[in-house]
Amino acid sequence: MDSTPEIKYCLYARKSSESDERQIMSIDSQLKEMQALAVKENLKVAEVLQESHSAKDSGQRPMFMKLLNDIREKRFDGILTWAPDRLSRNAGDLGMLVDLMDQGKLLKIRTFSQTFSNNPNEKFLLMILCSQAKLENDQKGINVKRGIRAKCEMGFRPGPTPIGYMNRSFNGIKDVIIDPERGAVVAQMFTKVIDEKASGRKIKKWLDEINFTNKSGKKVTLSQIYLMLKNPFYYGEFEFPIKSGNWYKGAYPPLITKQLYDEVQEKLTVPAKSKWGSKNFTYKGLLKCANCKASIVGEDRYRQRLVGEPRYHIYYHCSRQVDHDCKEPYVSEEKLAKSLLKLINFMYIAHRHELILTDKIQEGLEEFKNMREAIFLQQDINPNSRVWDIRDYARYVLTNKNTEEKRELFNLFDFPLFIQNRNVTSLRAH
Repeated sequence: MDSTPEIKYCLYARKSSESDERQIMSIDSQLKEMQALAVKENLKVAEVLQESHSAKDSGQRPMFMKLLNDIREKRFDGILTWAPDRLSRNAGDLGMLVDLMDQGKLLKIRTFSQTFSNNPNEKFLLMILCSQAKLENDQKGINVKRGIRAKCEMGFRPGPTPIGYMNRSFNGIKDVIIDPERGAVVAQMFTKVIDEKASGRKIKKWLDEINFTNKSGKKVTLSQIYLMLKNPFYYGEFEFPIKSGNWYKGAYPPLITKQLYDEVQEKLTVPAKSKWGSKNFTYKGLLKCANCKASIVGEDRYRQRLVGEPRYHIYYHCSRQVDHDCKEPYVSEEKLAKSLLKLINFMYIAHRHELILTDKIQEGLEEFKNMREAIFLQQDINPNSRVWDIRDYARYVLTNKNTEEKRELFNLFDFPLFIQNRNVTSLRAH
């Protein structure tokens, strides 16, 4: 009578979506074939595990790690699988399998055409077959990289072409050509930056007016426009991979010249001294446009005069992020401050009890009171002879104090403020 203990198998099936495994049988086909083999050879299958995951890297497959753990806990002592490379394509996972065999916990691995038992020759063969799978895996990776590099050296960038170009296949030969519908428009984008001093927003407005779309039929976004204007592909060169320092000359017709590209980059470059967001505009982020509800942003300019040096001014205007055609005009910082005082005066008269005195404002009021008394006493005037209130303090702050204290005045209100026709207003003030 045969006293050999019956082996309990786990049926393991794996399929990866990666290109190197596209020809491997589907999971359902693997299960069907191996279940038929189990019935034919009277093999006891105690568990079935399946997963869609690459076996390139060690310890990354949840079901495979469960398989190993179940063997360690002696839930079964055999593995039934389609082929050795379903179990391992890396040295780490292979080592764990062989280690379980050495410990006597994994007695047999049965594939469709082979059996591997816990003996030196069969373990060695298993290691060779799995190592061969790893070698094929590594070589494919090297070949793919070599193929990509060769394609780049031939002048063709891997991946989809940018807007303005299209891929063409003719008599089995693939190349890149200028998109007859979009190429000329893209080239004109660059010339508009130089000839018309057009900003990204102006270019977007123009593209929307002519119903220009990307390859998906959607309007080009502002961020896409800036990416296009900074893309060297259009003058005939490309870097691959990005930020690798590996530059290649394209084997396709350029849309613009290198000189035009360089001039556009100079226009797009923001000088360090005026880096976006670095300037401290007093009322930045505190107001919105009453017309389109977009944010109000600050901008500084030197205004030429007939006589004397140019005069420095700060203006505020709608960012036009919501409505590119918003008609809200520019307002100078001086006029904006005067308008804020008018609003504070109105709110003091109509809604005095609703004004909010923050701790900082109360400290400022105390400081203003002490300063006022000192000045009056120096002039031999009784400070109590003249009434003052928050409006006098606000006028003093807007005329003499720093940006932080000016901004603090906006905390007097618990509702949003807007600019409408160059005036500070609110929905509550109407």
